[in-house]
Amino acid sequence: MNKTITNDEFAKLWQNVALVDVREDDEFVAGHIPGAQNIPLSQLESRFKELDKDTHYYVICHSGRRSGLACDFLSQKGYHVTNVLGGMVEWRGEITDGHM
Repeated sequence: MNKTITNDEFAKLWQNVALVDVREDDEFVAGHIPGAQNIPLSQLESRFKELDKDTHYYVICHSGRRSGLACDFLSQKGYHVTNVLGGMVEWRGEITDGHM
């Protein structure tokens, strides 16, 4: 079973963690958490090696479903991941737009 964290818990530590946003490019550009790395779920299978296996990643999407799927995939590949429950729908913190 994958690790999960509530949005409220994540809000307390988001500035000090590695965050992967698995929403599609247009969703990411419309608004994302500053510092998030965008690897859309649709590209994850071909791009997951961009991630460092020694880093613990928090994974977010719109509501938590795609990030859950991404966490399943990444954990099977040996990555340390935590799914941010509630995703951007529940995020009340800082948001930026445009590409990083």
